Amino acid sequence: MKGITRRTGVKTLLLILMFLSGLFQVNGQNKTYRWSDEVELLKRVDRLPSYRHNQLIEQESSYDRTGGNDDGFNGTYSFIRKEKEGLVLAEFEGPGVVNRIWTPTPTEDTLLFYFDGERIPRLKIRFMDLFSGEVYPFVKPVCGNEIGGYYSYIPIPFAKSLKIVFQGEQIMFHQIQYRMLPGKQVESWTGNFSTSDKEVLAEVSDVWADISPTVNRYATGRSADYLTQEMSFILEPGKEVSLERTIGGRIIGFEIDGGTAFEGSYKDIILSVKWDDEEVEAIYAPLADFFGYAYGKPAMRSIVMGRQGTSNYCYLPMPFDQSASMKFIYRKRDGVQQNAVTANVKVYYNNNPRDIEEEGKLYTVWRRERPEPGQFYTFMETKGKGHYVGTVHQAQGLRPGMTLFFEGDDTTYVDGKMRLHGTGSEDYYNGGWYALLDRWDRGISMPIHGSLDYSLPMARTGGYRFFLSDKMPFEKEFYHGMEHGEVGNNFPVDYTSVAFFYADQPLKERMEPTAELREVYFPTTHIYFPQLMEITPERGIQVIQDRGLMLTSFGQGAVRVMLSDVPEGKYKVLVNYHEKPNGADFQVWQRQNRLSEWISTKSDKETFRENVHVGDIQLTPQTNSITFHVRNNGKADQFELNLITLERVN
Repeated sequence: MKGITRRTGVKTLLLILMFLSGLFQVNGQNKTYRWSDEVELLKRVDRLPSYRHNQLIEQESSYDRTGGNDDGFNGTYSFIRKEKEGLVLAEFEGPGVVNRIWTPTPTEDTLLFYFDGERIPRLKIRFMDLFSGEVYPFVKPVCGNEIGGYYSYIPIPFAKSLKIVFQGEQIMFHQIQYRMLPGKQVESWTGNFSTSDKEVLAEVSDVWADISPTVNRYATGRSADYLTQEMSFILEPGKEVSLERTIGGRIIGFEIDGGTAFEGSYKDIILSVKWDDEEVEAIYAPLADFFGYAYGKPAMRSIVMGRQGTSNYCYLPMPFDQSASMKFIYRKRDGVQQNAVTANVKVYYNNNPRDIEEEGKLYTVWRRERPEPGQFYTFMETKGKGHYVGTVHQAQGLRPGMTLFFEGDDTTYVDGKMRLHGTGSEDYYNGGWYALLDRWDRGISMPIHGSLDYSLPMARTGGYRFFLSDKMPFEKEFYHGMEHGEVGNNFPVDYTSVAFFYADQPLKERMEPTAELREVYFPTTHIYFPQLMEITPERGIQVIQDRGLMLTSFGQGAVRVMLSDVPEGKYKVLVNYHEKPNGADFQVWQRQNRLSEWISTKSDKETFRENVHVGDIQLTPQTNSITFHVRNNGKADQFELNLITLERVN
């Protein structure tokens, strides 16, 4: 009888546990976290305000642990250890998920992914095929390459652990970003994908491939059932207009069409947004900087923010508790003719207020600064709870020449610990290899990252990146910054940025965009490097790029060089070239106007000539070129051009 009672008690207890387990399953507390759950986050922009409790993101990368600039060049820091199978790149204890893998140097070697302590890899793939789009589920555009970088946002979940091994002799640059999922029941990568899995990935691919996004893409979940408020206005210098909401809800997105009014070197229209009764504006930035313009021109066209046509759009959801105020402020500028601005605004909203326990409000930090030598440039630093979701960054060098300031690494501290350290500024934006043809050499917009601009003559660039599945949570405090220069923040720069994040606490301060800070900086010295010169050779001359431009003449010929990007004005023209035994003669013209006499580069021994003044030019959009005429000097037939420098004449 005693035994029967004990068995009955155990049976009853099991039934109770099964009931509770079923209850938790219904409430989602014990739901198995699957691959498709993570994939879906790549399109569910409506979920961006939601907190991730204790889900901290970290990154394994090839950065130089000594503080130097060997961030992958020699592969010194590109692996944890060597094993029989190969080089161990990363080893994580789960549960968790890899959100992003990036490299500018993929190879044909194999990657092995060992899950949960298993001795046989479940995933075995060529490194290159993480990005090629040829192996499912690593499909484009969720994976791909452009602006010099190869990236994959296909999630790789693991229940207990994950070890990644590279089967090759050397691996160079890489970043592997992962997120821990404590307390979740995670289904590890299986390599088997159901019909519903494939449908979710197809939907994500469709969203990412849409270069003309609309708010309808993201009107789901708490962002569903939106209404539209429209307003047209004429804004005079020194005036402002505003839109108000006095009931809790959320802005799903907004669009501002001002034609070309927000372009130009003066960024005098400020976007100002306040939530509830907060003292400091949640958004306060020059409108052009907020929407990713670069140096006076539209540049960004992501799936969540940017400009298409003449319309500027933002589809980051903005929940608030009681009220919202949006203002457009036109700052008056002394001594400058400012025209009235005509604009049309559409605000998409609904009346679903913020879930205070589970959602943050959207905040931005606008900054423009010339950091002191040795000091990081800070995108954002804050205390409280929240998560970081985006960076828009204009990077202007204050020293003419190569853009070495972009060697600087990004660094992220979360809750008192450095959790991410990058391998270079363009790497942070999923790019690579600045100043190389068809790599990071111009402005290119991708779904959630891109280059805003690249100009060697103007010594400037910029990038943007939004964080969807890989948004960076913090529980107590957060710091996100960028170096400027190869080592020790040693390159003088003028940086402008807008940082986007959700948080539970309002901003305590902001930077005021003064008249000086609202003006685009223009350098006065401009250097053209051979690898990105726009050249047109005529018959009778051969051009080879070596240590410069090697111009070989078959008697006599010419090569035209376009002087793009530089503002019009009067400039001194200086050239660097090599003198050598087979050096030809050259002469410089600006269209039909001769700038120099014939100059011989023939010499008994090789000599490098720097900053030789060959004449002055008046540069306009119609005369933005010079032409090098080359003729043989006896049997000497080579003119080796190294650099062209323009110095502005006041």
